Amino acid sequence: MHAGLLLVDKPAGPTSHDVVGRIRRAARSRRVGHAGTLDPFATGLLVVAVGHATRLLPYVAGEPKVYEARIRFGVETDTDDSTGTAIRHATLPEAACLLEPLHPARIAAESTLTGTIAQVPPSYSAKHVDGVRAYDLARKGRDVTLPPVTIMVHKWEWLGANAECLDVRITCGGGTYIRALARDLGRALGSAAHCEALRRVRSGAADVGNAVSFERLEPGSVAEGVVSLHSPVDFLDSSFARVELDAAGLTMLGFGRAIPTAEHGVNAPTHAVLLHEGQVMAIAERLGTDRWQPRVVLPLERAGT
Repeated sequence: MHAGLLLVDKPAGPTSHDVVGRIRRAARSRRVGHAGTLDPFATGLLVVAVGHATRLLPYVAGEPKVYEARIRFGVETDTDDSTGTAIRHATLPEAACLLEPLHPARIAAESTLTGTIAQVPPSYSAKHVDGVRAYDLARKGRDVTLPPVTIMVHKWEWLGANAECLDVRITCGGGTYIRALARDLGRALGSAAHCEALRRVRSGAADVGNAVSFERLEPGSVAEGVVSLHSPVDFLDSSFARVELDAAGLTMLGFGRAIPTAEHGVNAPTHAVLLHEGQVMAIAERLGTDRWQPRVVLPLERAGT
């Protein structure tokens, strides 16, 4: 069975679940999972694992995330994006706020939405309210007000603007709703706003420039090698030690034994990626001061499998 990671450039329209379904047919495998979802209206990078690589998804580095978005001013919607219904109209921000990079109002608004902040998620989100998805309640007409959550916004880059729209690139941590940032930026500038378009361009070490288009995922294309999978090794948490196993270490791993480590000291890594000839064999945790205890063990892939 083929196993590895697939970077997919999702178009607007399909859900993340739709992408997984298409990859199952392309890989002829039920063992497919993704690291982080995208809203149907959004485009861009989805990191998807195929085969036994799905077991590595908890260890795939997903941060920082980088998005490019178009924010439209004057209208706030119930979904905080362009698919929703207008719920509030307001005058546009002063044009200079959007067109002048050093305008005081623009700097002040951006500063309130940078760093560690409390963000109220959109009512139409996958957050749970008493065991029910918030978007299910919102679609039934229920008034949904979610409690704020703590997020990290590393950086805003203003790419271009006119009197009504602003194009930005946002670098942030996981759990950040770009739709909510658009909403809150509109309020901070004394206006209203929603996210008109959204594209994820990076997630950890994964870049959309290396992604395959959704259209290329024809039935059997992954299973037959027409679309290639990436080795997970370059996408795993960079803080993990990389340990290359020799024949003796591979035998020890096969028996479930702990692997000796040369990594010592207070700042030594707590986890390791165990490799054999560059192939990911296991994720291990430090055991005491001198051993790696395997926690997730993958089968050895032979040529042609």
